[in-house]
Amino acid sequence: MPSAHATRLPAVSCRRDTEDRQTKDGQTKDGLPPWLPLSAIEDAAERLHGRIVRTPLLPAPVLGRDVWLKAETFQATGAFKERGALNRLLRLTALERAAGVVAMSAGNHAAGLALHAQRLGVAATIVMPVTAPRCKVERTEALGAEVVLSGATVGEAKSRALQLAAERRLTFVHPYDDPDVIAGQGTVGLEVLADRPDLDRLVVPVGGGGLLAGMAAAVKARKPSVTVVGVRLARRRGPTLADGIAVDALGKLPQALLAGFVDALVEVEEGEVAAAMRTLHASFGMVAEGAGAAAVAALLAGKVPAEGRTVAVLSGRNVDSDTLVRTLAAA
Repeated sequence: MPSAHATRLPAVSCRRDTEDRQTKDGQTKDGLPPWLPLSAIEDAAERLHGRIVRTPLLPAPVLGRDVWLKAETFQATGAFKERGALNRLLRLTALERAAGVVAMSAGNHAAGLALHAQRLGVAATIVMPVTAPRCKVERTEALGAEVVLSGATVGEAKSRALQLAAERRLTFVHPYDDPDVIAGQGTVGLEVLADRPDLDRLVVPVGGGGLLAGMAAAVKARKPSVTVVGVRLARRRGPTLADGIAVDALGKLPQALLAGFVDALVEVEEGEVAAAMRTLHASFGMVAEGAGAAAVAALLAGKVPAEGRTVAVLSGRNVDSDTLVRTLAAA
């Protein structure tokens, strides 16, 4: 498997056209909402340059003749989430940096925020549900964040995070319902188009919707003909391999954007997610967590046709070793 650091990849173009960014009738001229113009995603790409891994597109012929994987598993924390977390941190005021930040997360947002907060010298507190995978809790603590376990779900953890924000005067960094976070996730879309300007179809895992919203905005603004498909977990309650996308409802900001920029949402079952994890391991030697494998699951199950040049986002690799062993052995 090639190293993301060793792969030569084209630069992401961040050129602006002021005329195209002016707003009209509540939208920018590229069709995006005023809170997320294409320039915000382009600015995020400039901020993140050199601070995150510029991840590669890997050919995946076992999934289709012209299918590619956007391997966000190569990020330092093993998931795309650090893009949005870092972009938000870099937008803090001096006073906000000095006070610190707080967030709720099932794991990947926690690790991404903790890593980059530590690098920037910002104190980070993360509230994680008691059901969060052990590996994600331990990694977040190892990265220097204070971890508070509270609630059985991310939604319940959010209540505690907001309480801590008020008590300690911390800045709350939402994992997906924040314009700066969404803009950071949108940089994945800019990279995909830089590598494959003839992209036809984009398939993206969906939890709260931040990644899908950001990528859909970036891709549709630059190439409206691309078909964008989001992949949700069918059963979002109870134990699941795909804890990272086991979110009951999309965020308010992603929901508002998805209506005009996403062509379809499909759902995958637990068994289909497990099958995708096994295929990725057997065919590519790649470890993917359940949420990270959701787009591949949709392709394997035939819920999204691999028509034209298709890119599936492999969004994360962080899965407990015992869970991975059980999943691989269940074939």
